[in-house]
Amino acid sequence: MSRGSAVYDVLRHVRPVVLESTRVVDSRVRGLGWTVGSRAVAELLRTLGPMTVPQMAETLSLARQNVQRHVDELVRQRHARTLTNPAHRRSVLVDLTPAGVTAFDRLHAQEVVDLASLAAECTTEELATAARVLAAFGNDLRTRATS
Repeated sequence: MSRGSAVYDVLRHVRPVVLESTRVVDSRVRGLGWTVGSRAVAELLRTLGPMTVPQMAETLSLARQNVQRHVDELVRQRHARTLTNPAHRRSVLVDLTPAGVTAFDRLHAQEVVDLASLAAECTTEELATAARVLAAFGNDLRTRATS
């Protein structure tokens, strides 16, 4: 099998995983009033701290307007808030509220428990290799998409 065919084979498996995982996440976050997109924004803020909408959009490879909708949704639910940005007058910082932190942490803790049962036949080392391979694909594809 050629290298190109091997890469294609991996990506062929990724597409359905993305679709099915989106369905699973969507069913879990509905109880919080979140969407898959607002969950992604909450995770980003929980992981990286306060960010501007353009920074989030770049990190998530999404249109700024889409990220703004998710931020607005989280703010309406009091799971996020805007803060003055000392580096820029018009581009506010967005951060999770304590309620948003609690909601995300509870959700993520349950996700980690549930995810532990997936691919039980794979070792932790194999999963780490898979994560490195997918990260490399993501970096290369992002570079190609922006060239």
